[in-house]
Amino acid sequence: MSENKFKPFVAPEMTMKELTLKSILLGCIAGVIFGAATVYLALKAGLTVSASIPIAVIAITLGRRFFKTTILENNIIQTTGSAGESIAAGVVFTLPGFLFLSEGSGGESFFDYMTILILAIFGGILGTLMMIPLRRSLIVKEHDTLPYPEGTACGSVLKAGEKGGEFAKTAFLGLGFALAYALLQKVLHVIAEVPTFMTRQANKIFPSAKISGEITPEYLGVGYIIGPRIAGVLVAGGVLAWLCLIPLLASLIPGEVIATQLVKLGLLASLETSGGSGAWDPVTRTFSDYSAAIYQAYVKQIGAGAVAAGGFITLLKTIPTIISSFKDSMGSLKEKGGTTAVPRTEKDISFKFVIVGSIVLVLLMAFLPQLPGGSIGNKLLIGLLVVIFGAFFVTVSSRIVGLIGSSNNPISGMTIATIMGTCLIFIAIGWTGKTYEPMALVVGGMICIAAANAGATSQDLKSGYIVGATPRNQQIALFAGAIVSSLVIGWTVHILDTPTAEMASRGIQHAIGTEAYPAPQGTLMATLIKGILSFNLDWQFVLVGVFIAITLELCGVKSLSFAVGAYLPLSTTLPIFIGGAIRGLVEWKQKRSGVKLTAEEEELGKGNLFATGLVAGGAVAGVIVAVLSVNENVASGLAKVNAEHGLSAIMGGGGYQLLGVLFFAIMGYTLYRIGRQKQESMDKL
Repeated sequence: MSENKFKPFVAPEMTMKELTLKSILLGCIAGVIFGAATVYLALKAGLTVSASIPIAVIAITLGRRFFKTTILENNIIQTTGSAGESIAAGVVFTLPGFLFLSEGSGGESFFDYMTILILAIFGGILGTLMMIPLRRSLIVKEHDTLPYPEGTACGSVLKAGEKGGEFAKTAFLGLGFALAYALLQKVLHVIAEVPTFMTRQANKIFPSAKISGEITPEYLGVGYIIGPRIAGVLVAGGVLAWLCLIPLLASLIPGEVIATQLVKLGLLASLETSGGSGAWDPVTRTFSDYSAAIYQAYVKQIGAGAVAAGGFITLLKTIPTIISSFKDSMGSLKEKGGTTAVPRTEKDISFKFVIVGSIVLVLLMAFLPQLPGGSIGNKLLIGLLVVIFGAFFVTVSSRIVGLIGSSNNPISGMTIATIMGTCLIFIAIGWTGKTYEPMALVVGGMICIAAANAGATSQDLKSGYIVGATPRNQQIALFAGAIVSSLVIGWTVHILDTPTAEMASRGIQHAIGTEAYPAPQGTLMATLIKGILSFNLDWQFVLVGVFIAITLELCGVKSLSFAVGAYLPLSTTLPIFIGGAIRGLVEWKQKRSGVKLTAEEEELGKGNLFATGLVAGGAVAGVIVAVLSVNENVASGLAKVNAEHGLSAIMGGGGYQLLGVLFFAIMGYTLYRIGRQKQESMDKL
């Protein structure tokens, strides 16, 4: 087997320091930073970027330079820190759904810090627990067949870091660039945030067509990292929604009919009340922004149907992998170990701990009052479903990321399948209606968090195997990272959900769900739960989305990325596409020059590292500004340094927006130039 052909790098005995206080603390700090950044990015765009490589780069640079850390300590820093990003993704993809459940379900009351904290910790622990018995079969025995690309790359970075930390300079350059850009954009408002061009509703040729872009560093960086193919498919969905469906519906549907649909969805109080999506005017019976009104009334539901179908189709495609991996993994658990001493590099936490931990998790879910459920019996069922679905989808998640990487992990599809399965079980035992909606979301939320964390954990264990780490120490570090990161993830969600003074003046109680933080996956999960348990779903719009996804699959296009693009505002996907186009141009130039890079070299190229810095810097700056804006005194102080009105008075509204586009173009050109630079070979570091 592969374990006989592969001998992992093992650090010399004098550098065997591994699970130390400084490695845990530095890892927790990294997890907190990247977890908060992921919350911000996922709420705004429904996307995440794997943080394993940048955390490894930071660990090497800061750890070695200031704290004299060993390679094994650096591995613990990276392992601990990665938990924050994965758990944050699972939280944001599901738990905001509490806000969008049926009125009277009590869902909104569970969207508080303690409930989010508990579910984040439990989901993170579940993902790590279930990976403990799978490590030897998936990471060790299948070393040759399951590459775990991010984990292998991190292992290479950690080994290269023993001779230098050159990689980090480019990442920190991107971080500094993003922070300076964010200062000009989010604090001083020299750079417009969302330049927009929209045709009027009265335009008989192309009414209410809108082109806009939220020109931020994080979106440009995300686009570069995911590449031109995925970025192109993503923006194609936005083009269909905002430049095809919305102008078409604007031509056919009267404003009063649109307003009636918004009232039905709870997005407008009544036809006689002003406001709501698109700013309805009850006197003139018109909207000031028809594109926003139509998007909320119809297109968002079409997009939800497409995302649900795309996620489910993605999951169906992996059924052969799911079956084989689950059978192989369960079979490996039956193997009996010998009586010989276990080497340090093969020591895992005991399987008994997994069993006891799972039982304790179920009992805690049954008795904690912060979780939904009318009785202990109801909560026990929820806990059992979580453990059963968790054991299955953790195995699936680990196997899939081992083949295609964490960025392609179909977590949304697994969550959709979990929610549908949970709802059908509820219906079978007579649990229908609004009361059970929060309970179904808890199951889906914990599985989403567990599956996301399991994928990241698998990559970490692969890195550890490559550098000769102690698995038990890594697993302890993952538990620590999950708990500490969850403390800040819940707080970040709470802060970002707090409406600004301007939002509060319009009667908005939650910033999540607005244009600022649309939380697309959370909205989708709530829509599915409400529709299945209450037998009340606008199937005519949802099915349009379903068949759009099917059409794309028949054309050979992966429908999930397209569906997410159709669901999100074009202002989100357009700057991401520009980042992807820059990556495409860089690769085209390299190809013409005869430069051939391995997948690992591309991951560690200067363009990717600079883009990672843009993502981290832009997202962290967004969180900081959101935190500061909650305080009225600070918010009023920031308003005094706002240059938007002065620049608009001098340049005009259009000139001010063009100035922002110019700054974005300069950032894009900088990314292109850095992407064209050659990275020093890892072998020379």
